[in-house]
Amino acid sequence: MARIAGVEIPDNKRLFVGLTYIYGVGRTLAIKACEAVGIDPMKKLSELSDEELARLREYIERNYKVEGDLRREIAENIKRLVDIGCYRGRRHLAGLPVRGQRTRSNARTRKGPRKTVGTKKGKRSKKKG
Repeated sequence: MARIAGVEIPDNKRLFVGLTYIYGVGRTLAIKACEAVGIDPMKKLSELSDEELARLREYIERNYKVEGDLRREIAENIKRLVDIGCYRGRRHLAGLPVRGQRTRSNARTRKGPRKTVGTKKGKRSKKKG
């Protein structure tokens, strides 16, 4: 297993698929990085030489913000929105959808499992008369 940007990349997968294990690298970015370094993205990771792997590692770390740096930047952006108290910041704080989705019938991912609202039926009082 090769280690790129602090992530173990499996040897048995194609290079462009394996690179998507890195946070911040999707298929498109992985293919672009391979082509920029001059490596076939369809090669398996186990077929790469140490020199090719070093070139790829260097290219990704130099040109893209990935893993910890990217996570930190995203967290700082959200914290800034919350601190200034804008609409998007308040939605983040409340755990509701941020980008204008409807919440009456959907949004279960952000809101969590349903919480039933209502009163429990107790003992019925006897009718007089």
